[in-house]
Amino acid sequence: MLDKKLNVGLVFGGNSSEHEVSIKSAKTIFDALSHSYNHERFVVNPIYIDKLGFWRDCKYSRSILLEQHKFTYSLDNNLDSLNNLSNLPEESDKVDIWFPTLHGPNGEDGAIQGLFKLTGKPFVGSGILGSSLGMDKIAMKSIFQSFNLPQAPYIALNKRDILNDTFIKYICEQIENQIKYPCFIKPANLGSSIGITKAYSKEELFEGIELAADFDERIVIEKYIKGRELECGVLGKSIMKSSVIGEVRFESDWYTYESKYNDGLSRTIIPASLDKNISNKIQELAKDACKAINAFGLARVDFFLEETTQKIYINEVNTLPGFTKTSMYPMLWEASGLKIEKLVASLIEIASE
Repeated sequence: MLDKKLNVGLVFGGNSSEHEVSIKSAKTIFDALSHSYNHERFVVNPIYIDKLGFWRDCKYSRSILLEQHKFTYSLDNNLDSLNNLSNLPEESDKVDIWFPTLHGPNGEDGAIQGLFKLTGKPFVGSGILGSSLGMDKIAMKSIFQSFNLPQAPYIALNKRDILNDTFIKYICEQIENQIKYPCFIKPANLGSSIGITKAYSKEELFEGIELAADFDERIVIEKYIKGRELECGVLGKSIMKSSVIGEVRFESDWYTYESKYNDGLSRTIIPASLDKNISNKIQELAKDACKAINAFGLARVDFFLEETTQKIYINEVNTLPGFTKTSMYPMLWEASGLKIEKLVASLIEIASE
């Protein structure tokens, strides 16, 4: 039992395409921190960052979580005359530990982690390096390659490469000779399947590249692995633990944003029905992947298990996984014996290391 209650700054929202998902995650964490198990341990100060990047006070932020208020673009309180950080809420001075639930750019790419570090107060999740490497798929894959971790073949390109006919010809040759169709085209720095295309032809490839370029300057093209989609949770810093393995099954052609966040379009199987050796291998690879990019605290590592060969491929590390009602990370840990209220308390204790 702590001598006094810790003041937790729960930061959510943000100027990101994953804004709404962040709010859903924050609601789940807010409820878990308010649970009777944590009532004498923590005081929660929710801090909402609106879609324009302004930090809102706790009263306003709590109303967002309680669905008593929805943000509109009509600025109030003369916020248009302020820069984004000049209106940090007074409650931020009282924060003992930060708990970010921001998804996407500025939330899990090291930006907000740098700000937290400058406050001199601990925060939940990975530091600047692990966050930035986990967010950028190209950088992450390069690190995996240097550590000889198994992953699908891929090609990286920049937005400006689209204008280079010679480079585009090279990309097409690589796709046809090594990657082959279908393949996935992804923005390097987004999550929740936003901006991703599964291409079955050269025409769809170029359409996918143009879509990804709308979201990011850096683009990754990956070989499609026909197999099962598996996920594993990682918890800890000095000592890392892996959760049981979960499997995602979905009705769509691939695991789209809609199938992730709409009821009935996907289902999870926890624990996944796997050979014990494969399960153990995935749990070890999950920790290896996190250590390779210096991710710690919490992470969800996604895998493909190829049907024909039973080979395991690391897809990616998510350093700030979703905490919505349908999110895999908290469900994996509950199936591993750690209920949500104990999970969030553990994350705060780990951050306090």
